[in-house]
Amino acid sequence: MLSASLKRYAWLSIAAALATILLKGWAWWLTGSVGLLSDALESFVNLAGAMMALAMLSLAAMPADENHAHGHGKAEYFSSAFEGFLILIAAILIGYAAIGRLLDPQPLEAVGIGLAVSVVASIINLATSRILMGVGKKYKSITLEADAHHLLTDVWTSAGVITGVGLVWLTGWLWLDPVIALLVALNIVWTGWTLLQRSAAGLMDVSISGEDLTAIEGVLETYRRQGIEFHALRTRQAGARAFVSLHVLVPGAWSVQLGHDWSERIEADIRQVVPYAHLTTHLEPIEDPLSLADQELDRPGA
Repeated sequence: MLSASLKRYAWLSIAAALATILLKGWAWWLTGSVGLLSDALESFVNLAGAMMALAMLSLAAMPADENHAHGHGKAEYFSSAFEGFLILIAAILIGYAAIGRLLDPQPLEAVGIGLAVSVVASIINLATSRILMGVGKKYKSITLEADAHHLLTDVWTSAGVITGVGLVWLTGWLWLDPVIALLVALNIVWTGWTLLQRSAAGLMDVSISGEDLTAIEGVLETYRRQGIEFHALRTRQAGARAFVSLHVLVPGAWSVQLGHDWSERIEADIRQVVPYAHLTTHLEPIEDPLSLADQELDRPGA
């Protein structure tokens, strides 16, 4: 299954997190910078997030069963929500460490080599995040997208910290180190909040993207010109899979076989524009007034 093939990218994220933990921890140990310490702490959060992503992708890869007839794709939203929560926790930890250092400034040591090590770690995160983002968007995996966003926040954190530590080194203004760390913490809060919102939307059966809906409407319009009508189009996103259902209104004089054949063509054309969709169609006679009574989710009088 697709989710199973995506797990190797979660392993890539885990490997990147382990590498950056070692590099950033070394940079902090060399310099004593609270900014670099906060950067190293966020890498531990990256590791936890990557391990959660691996677990949820493994769960999402499980086939549908008796208790989960629509599969396990929504497991990915738990991973992205967890990532968003971890990002917010990282921001709090960074802010706490920065305020402590702001109240008690301390000189930095071995700044040159410490910054060089941190730059190498940032390059690793940037490369990994770009890979994960591309794969996540291509296969509509919110887990990999969330992990990519998390790594990008780490890159921004590192960029801010490296700038701050470099300025402290050049100017001797010790207060810049914790101030830069605080600004970075505020910046990454927005990414964490955005991920939490997207995860909540997915768990609440949010519709598929506007782009995909427009593509589906384009397919339906070609059939409307041939005398077939539609209503009760409903969609929802569940991880990497979308579920699409609609009612197909055809002439009542048609045979069941003929109506079925047209429904199959419609479903095949929709899959061409939304390949990851699971389609369910319901045939109704276009002349029957009762065919118009079930357009809403709750049928009147039910």
